[in-house]
Amino acid sequence: LRRRFGASFEQVSHRLTTLQRPGARGIPFFFIRVDAAGNVSKRLNGGGFQFARYGGTCPRWVVHEAFRTPGQVHTQIARMPDETTFFTIARTLDSAGGWHAQLQPQFAVGLGCEIRDAKHLVYADGLDLPKATGATPVGVSCRLCERLDCSQRAYPPLNRTIRADQHMKKASAFTFEN
Repeated sequence: LRRRFGASFEQVSHRLTTLQRPGARGIPFFFIRVDAAGNVSKRLNGGGFQFARYGGTCPRWVVHEAFRTPGQVHTQIARMPDETTFFTIARTLDSAGGWHAQLQPQFAVGLGCEIRDAKHLVYADGLDLPKATGATPVGVSCRLCERLDCSQRAYPPLNRTIRADQHMKKASAFTFEN
């Protein structure tokens, strides 16, 4: 689609989220753009994915993986705490250029849909979609996530009390009261 329409990855991804004409609906996609620090600069929800109103996204989500290999498309089957499962593709955006000594901001785009719709996407070819084997457990954001054993947790969840225990080491940086 990029070559056919002479558009960027972000433009094509953005447009795919808007193909919802009555009687001719496309796949209900969601779209997100984040910077390397995880700050969300654009989000469009057409596919039922829950975005955090404030803050960043789950560090386990493939949109963060895209920064490790710029320009490559990454895929992920992601399972939310409520067992809703999504298929996501992510890629960094090409730099817009600029002054030679100026550091250019880097962004990545995530485009996804519910797992039931992923069978229509070439990026999902060869995956066991009905079973969603190998799904990565993700959350909305650390502050809202119910997964207490997450080794990638940056912040404690809002609804839990932190327990300080200097003699215990766990996968997560935080332990919580029961």
